[in-house]
Amino acid sequence: MEPGARRGSGRRGRLPSALTRARPAGRPEAQCKSESEAEIPSVPVIEFNPQLYRQRYQFVKDLVDLHEPKKVADLGCGDASLLRQLKIYPCIQLLVGVDIMDEHDLRWNGVKLQPFLGQFLMPRELDLTVILYHGSVVERDSRLLGFDLITCIELIEHLDPDDLARFPEVVFGYLSPSMVVISTPNSEFNPLFEVVTVRDLDHKFEWSRKEFQSWALHVAKTYNYSVEFTGVGKPPAGAESVGFCTQIGIFRKNGGKAAELCVSEQRDQHVYKPVVTISYPSLQQEKYLKTALVSEVWQEVASLRVEYLRGLKEQEEGRELGNQPDACSEAPILWFGPVFTEAGKARIEASSEPFSVKDKFFVPLQRLLAHPRLNHLGASEERMRSLIADSVTLSSDGSAVVTDLHDPPDDDPEDPPDPWDP
Repeated sequence: MEPGARRGSGRRGRLPSALTRARPAGRPEAQCKSESEAEIPSVPVIEFNPQLYRQRYQFVKDLVDLHEPKKVADLGCGDASLLRQLKIYPCIQLLVGVDIMDEHDLRWNGVKLQPFLGQFLMPRELDLTVILYHGSVVERDSRLLGFDLITCIELIEHLDPDDLARFPEVVFGYLSPSMVVISTPNSEFNPLFEVVTVRDLDHKFEWSRKEFQSWALHVAKTYNYSVEFTGVGKPPAGAESVGFCTQIGIFRKNGGKAAELCVSEQRDQHVYKPVVTISYPSLQQEKYLKTALVSEVWQEVASLRVEYLRGLKEQEEGRELGNQPDACSEAPILWFGPVFTEAGKARIEASSEPFSVKDKFFVPLQRLLAHPRLNHLGASEERMRSLIADSVTLSSDGSAVVTDLHDPPDDDPEDPPDPWDP
């Protein structure tokens, strides 16, 4: 089975490997020679690079890159392959999948959507909730209202006539998202495969380009959408007339935004059963913002302390040499990495400098917030102070982080001996 493929009623179809070999043409049996005499003909094989399902997913991802939707639903989500690829996009804050497959299988697919360890260590900037619902795509559920993008990838060909008739009214009429993407097999491409009917036994139909476009244009006109047609999976040279292997319709709501409902009771139609709900760590959640702030504060304080001690050492060496200028001390400060934009440099140069009092090193919070990584976290000085107060030492007035100017000696006589040392 093709990875990421869908099977079962109301789910995406697959392109079986048996269909990837084209039928050899012009070889009447009467003209066949013996095996020793005949040349073994090269049988043309249709190979998609990248694989066809990957091209479909990439098409959706390109749309997400372009339009940056906040709420995205995948109808007929199957094994959640597309959802796994979409969850990394920082613009998406609600990601929903709907399928009628066995609930146990749907729950297992949700395991693959859990955040990785690295996503706890480096949280998203915005919240993300991922939900998998068990239900039919031709049933109304108000929790899918107001979405920016709904995808139906290799879905409609699995619908029987009654469900296909209900599908436009539910998706375009009731849910009425800003954009809908529908992909389906192009039957005109099928003669290039070793197939005489359809590509998958669960397909109830496969449309030609004319049939799909006629259906799509009628739907668009009925529900106040515009539609444009394209596809993925280019045909081999010499067969361009059959069109793409997968045909795609992109529907856009006239007026742009998803329609707002005026009837309040329509918002309470909860038909789908939630099977999986996942909340991703983000900087909008205080515990993750605190962890990120404390980590960045300690890194920046340590870096500034090293730089400060280097400056003290250079001053001391200059005095020992009779105040002769050191060529190295006149070298400009290097700004490492692309995060230091001109605006970032200006913020740092305008902020208060670190300083020392006896054996203590002070870094003003204002100076810390000027650093690009801390500035990006978006916390005010007051909020940062409250979040880090129990993890760092602050000055008496709370305006600076305080740490030792010098590292303590390795063999501190006040420390008790380690009983595990030999």
